[in-house]
Amino acid sequence: MSVILELEKITDKMNANPAHIENEKDRIFQVELKESGPVQIVLKEGKVHLETGHTDKAEVKLKMNDQNFSSLLKGNLNTTVAFMTGGLKVEGNIGLALKLQEILKKYQ
Repeated sequence: MSVILELEKITDKMNANPAHIENEKDRIFQVELKESGPVQIVLKEGKVHLETGHTDKAEVKLKMNDQNFSSLLKGNLNTTVAFMTGGLKVEGNIGLALKLQEILKKYQ
């Protein structure tokens, strides 16, 4: 299964049970995937949707390969180790990167 399909499945879970995102501020997270290209995870008004490409200004950008992002979606990526070894690069608000990880963990 492609990492984009994995992300779509988690997005569907989030929208079906928005308890963990309904009180979140509107945010745009961008993930720059080496193989699949850029995708934005947009939280708006208690819902989440995906946008491909650079559509809106993201508050944080995560750069990684598809395999690492798949591991992040499944809760199997140690983000500290990935960051320290270059497997994950963050541009922008690192606190928001941690927030995205926290949200994703609740839907695994």
